[in-house]
Amino acid sequence: MSVFDFIKGELLEVIEWTDDSRDTLSYRYPDEDKAIKNGAQLIVRESQLVQFVYLGEFGDTFGPGKHTLTTDNIPVLTRLKSWKYGFNSPFKADVYYLTTRLFTGNKWGTANPIMMRDDDFGIVRARAFGTYDFKIVDAKLFLKEVAGSDQNFRLDEFADTMRSRIVSVFSDALASARVPVLDVASRYTELGEALLPLINPVVSSKYGIQIGSFIVENVSVPPEVEAAIDKKSSMAAVVNLNDFVKYQMAKGMEQPGGGGAAGMASELAVGFSIAQQLMQQTGAVGAQGAKGAQGAGAAPPAPVAPSAPAAPELLSPADVGKIIGVPENDVMAIIQSGELGAKKIGESYRVTRAALDKYLAS
Repeated sequence: MSVFDFIKGELLEVIEWTDDSRDTLSYRYPDEDKAIKNGAQLIVRESQLVQFVYLGEFGDTFGPGKHTLTTDNIPVLTRLKSWKYGFNSPFKADVYYLTTRLFTGNKWGTANPIMMRDDDFGIVRARAFGTYDFKIVDAKLFLKEVAGSDQNFRLDEFADTMRSRIVSVFSDALASARVPVLDVASRYTELGEALLPLINPVVSSKYGIQIGSFIVENVSVPPEVEAAIDKKSSMAAVVNLNDFVKYQMAKGMEQPGGGGAAGMASELAVGFSIAQQLMQQTGAVGAQGAKGAQGAGAAPPAPVAPSAPAAPELLSPADVGKIIGVPENDVMAIIQSGELGAKKIGESYRVTRAALDKYLAS
């Protein structure tokens, strides 16, 4: 082997890297203590980025394509090495390949509960976990803050390094967004989308990465908060139940005399409405009669002692028991035996005044 061949063998003429692992984020090209030749070919594939580092300082950055390393396209390195008139001799520098594709399905989670301030429940402790997608957008910042000088920085190392940092960013974003606990514990998709604009500026400026999607899969709160959430859901269900009863009444009115809860509800509603109208008309007639008598010069009527309130027309088994002086269980027994006529509405029984009078007279 000639001296020329030996020297040529000690120079890097082509620099390229093919990633077969699918989980490598950054890779320092192994130069085997070889120098880079003037005019060497640098090959950067799609979803790759190359960053030169010379004596601990960042040099030039190259995107996808085939690049010839000359003074014209390595201006930063030329300045660092103080090549005033270009370089003709080989040089040494670290060459880092970075993968810029989207890395999906990375898990995150809170090791300890995070504290949240909520308008409804005050200070609440919550645990959360989910997944996120990311990609490298700033090679220099990523190498400086995350990968360092690691020759082969892989995804599992990134997960260990970034898990607590992602959780910290999530906690800060959640606190600044002031999302109610009721929404945090039920609207996972909307929560991730709402927090993404708050998380991305932080991770981009600190770590040189961009979050493509941030998914909250579960948020768990203490049992007492879950009980409060269930109570609020029950209250909302009661409001909806009122609407349901109105609907049933309307359906019952479509079928006059129809049986079942709907027909009974409609009959009761119509009966109450007629009773209210009769009471209003009776009060109006009485008022007009009194006014006419006073206008004719008659003496005002003597005050009449208020009469006892009339017993309601529909009685519960407890009301019947009070009237006839027996326990409610005895009333239920005579209802179920058929001796006392009653209407069953849902799970309850109602007795009319006429049915009770008929039973007492028998």
